[in-house]
Amino acid sequence: MKTAVIVFPGSNCDRDLAVALRHVTGTAPDMVWHGESELPSDLGLIALPGGFSYGDYLRSGAMAARSPIMRAVVAAAERGVPVLGICNGFQVLTEAGLLPGALMRNAGLNFVCRDVALTVVNAQSTFTARYGQSEAISLPVAHHDGNYSADAETLDRLEGEGRVALRYAESVNGSARQIAGVLNGAGNVLGMMPHPERRIEAAHGGIDGLRLFTGLLEMVGA
Repeated sequence: MKTAVIVFPGSNCDRDLAVALRHVTGTAPDMVWHGESELPSDLGLIALPGGFSYGDYLRSGAMAARSPIMRAVVAAAERGVPVLGICNGFQVLTEAGLLPGALMRNAGLNFVCRDVALTVVNAQSTFTARYGQSEAISLPVAHHDGNYSADAETLDRLEGEGRVALRYAESVNGSARQIAGVLNGAGNVLGMMPHPERRIEAAHGGIDGLRLFTGLLEMVGA
């Protein structure tokens, strides 16, 4: 599967994500600079990494969402290309309008960096096919603005449409209803706060992150 990682000024997890994608697909992803206006052709996955795009000025992800390349990312997502946003990438996806809601400051106003317990809420999506429904998994988080927030009507709609993919099984950042991962309506865009790219080998403490990437490969027929 041909993949691409979007790189913004301030991205600091782009190389980790590239290593994970190469590990899974056997091919290095295209590293696409935010100032580009076009994406490589025939992509099977577009990934937005974690970090502090544009130094988190204005709001986390707000400036990155207006980068030239994001117009091409939005268009690709609308065509059905899978798009994965991790941590800051999740923030960018909400700011670009590909996902509802917003990521706010953690309830304790502290940077949270540790392994967290998660529950798989929707195991039927393109991204979660290798997990069992309601399965308990563990992934690392590293964020200061990871508190997923939306109005009650939006949260009810996400729950009712099966668009909550992952939920924290413990108190982490004050996120509304403990939401850790959200899908778009078509199911081809996932924003998540935990870092699956940091849990792809046994030496990392497990392979729960690897299963996300391998399941995606299977679902897209790569």
